Amino acid sequence: MPLEIQGKKIHYEIYGEGKPIVILNGIMMSTYSWHQFLSSLSANNQLILVDFFDQGQSDNYEEEYDQILQVEVVKTLLDKLKLTDITLVGISYGGAVALKFAATYPSDISKLIVFNTAIQSGDWQRAIGDSWILSKNDPDNFYATTIPLVYATDFYNNNPSWIRERKKLLLDKVFTNQTFMDRTERLTNSAKNYNVVDDLKNITAKTMVIGSEDDYLTPVKAQRKIAEGIKGSDLIIIADCGHASMYEKPVVFTSLILGFVNQ
Repeated sequence: MPLEIQGKKIHYEIYGEGKPIVILNGIMMSTYSWHQFLSSLSANNQLILVDFFDQGQSDNYEEEYDQILQVEVVKTLLDKLKLTDITLVGISYGGAVALKFAATYPSDISKLIVFNTAIQSGDWQRAIGDSWILSKNDPDNFYATTIPLVYATDFYNNNPSWIRERKKLLLDKVFTNQTFMDRTERLTNSAKNYNVVDDLKNITAKTMVIGSEDDYLTPVKAQRKIAEGIKGSDLIIIADCGHASMYEKPVVFTSLILGFVNQ
């Protein structure tokens, strides 16, 4: 289902009926990344998936931009669908956009869930982003630079078959795709000046902040700061889990969403 913004196409998908759940992708994800969760998340709820600019089936955005552009993607989509009683869910890059959206348009959503999300991009985060960009033209180097840090050490070491299949998929079909890599560079650059430290006080939605014990990219310390900045929010830390909580702990991931949405 296309949505037009500035003459460009934004792709979104809708499944099921009930209280709406809108999920925002991590930086290297797309709507397809959530298809393994369709049966659980849309069984009793309406599930809305969306690709940001430079993701999935949405159009490229080749001019310089920051995450406010993606906030406006979400705003335009929600206005078009005329949804009420929305829960906005974001992970990592999508969590950053979700926080920005909730602070900018506080009356547009009733609940907010952010998984594995940073509170700001400092020199360390920018250095990580720079390392991704510097390795983007070498698929094996890019994999080695990005993927091991996404998972908890124990998960990576204890699931060799899953990791091998994932690596083959990424190297054969994703990291060799120049369009995908150029998009990833633009998305990475769009987060370089991200900072919601002073915005959190404007969030009025009932909020759950979820971090992972072994997340190296967005550590528990960052999740605590987000929760402290949003009045009345709940903080959950998933044990023995890394940054990719939806893949490492899928039952916990979906249970937290559905329990919070439908309580």
